[in-house]
Amino acid sequence: MNTEKRVLGLNKLSLYIKEFLTKNIEDYNENDVEFQQIIKKSEIENPWFTFDNQKYALQQWSELLTENNIKKWIGNYSPSKTQKKVGLILAGNIPLVGLHDVISVILSNHIPLIKLSSKDRLMLPFLLKKWQEFADGEIEFEFVERLENFDAVIATGSNNTARYLEYYFKNHLSIIRKNRTSIAVLKGDETEEELKLLAKDIFQYFGLGCRNVTRVFIPHDFVIDRLFESFLDFKEIINHNKYANNYDYNRAVYLLNQDKFWDNNFVMLKEDEKLFSPLSVINFSRYSGLDEVKEFITENEENIQCIVAKDELEIESIYFGEAQNPGLNTYADNVDTMKFLEII
Repeated sequence: MNTEKRVLGLNKLSLYIKEFLTKNIEDYNENDVEFQQIIKKSEIENPWFTFDNQKYALQQWSELLTENNIKKWIGNYSPSKTQKKVGLILAGNIPLVGLHDVISVILSNHIPLIKLSSKDRLMLPFLLKKWQEFADGEIEFEFVERLENFDAVIATGSNNTARYLEYYFKNHLSIIRKNRTSIAVLKGDETEEELKLLAKDIFQYFGLGCRNVTRVFIPHDFVIDRLFESFLDFKEIINHNKYANNYDYNRAVYLLNQDKFWDNNFVMLKEDEKLFSPLSVINFSRYSGLDEVKEFITENEENIQCIVAKDELEIESIYFGEAQNPGLNTYADNVDTMKFLEII
């Protein structure tokens, strides 16, 4: 195993992505044209993967995969001395959502057997092929339609799918991930800029990620209009056909049921205790004291991916605008993937 080559290759991949994102089309070489075509084809196959959303995901990864970041991350773990095959059943809700698992398996000295999501089947193979080139062939991976002959598995799916996966893989070492979502807790004195950053946490990737905020806690005297004002930078979201279909459907349901909701023609706010909200809807509730918020967090801990709030609220949280910018040591469902890969 040549960890150094793998790390340097991954860093070269990040630099390659960064260079591509800064180029003008007229300056593209043959590799750049292929990269551009992959992005276009991905959007055609999955309209949720817009060109801008794919570029945003690529930008985040290019900034994250520096040599220093990677070495600092893996320095906390010991690569396995025995190479195993790890099955990966990847999600496809947002672009490159499964890349972290693939990187984790390879840098742990294992071989990932990758079952791609049908919603995201083009970009990952392209990037892994590039990483392999940049690492002088020092990484191994396989793409499979069906998992066979594996030593452990990491799978992501809906709550219903997870029950099936837990049963199917009951005799194997596994991490089975379920549905999660994220919340925001407002103190009430947030600035206009902070609320605009919260809008990013809500609307980035159309709100399809587990790190997207779907429930907001606000003080009793908070003026709802402040939220709507902060959302305006994302008003063009309604021009996306699939998002608009969700918005129209949910609005029609609320009107038929005579539910109370607030509407600004591209997103709805609904006073609701539920953690999860339909796409194009943000649930909110007013609180009198933080104790009731903390009680809700404790009761729903297994369903909450992250919390967006000010540090001064003394809730374990991240700052506004950072929900879709997790670090390498941030793990889905808060289960340390690298620790798991150490012991298989």
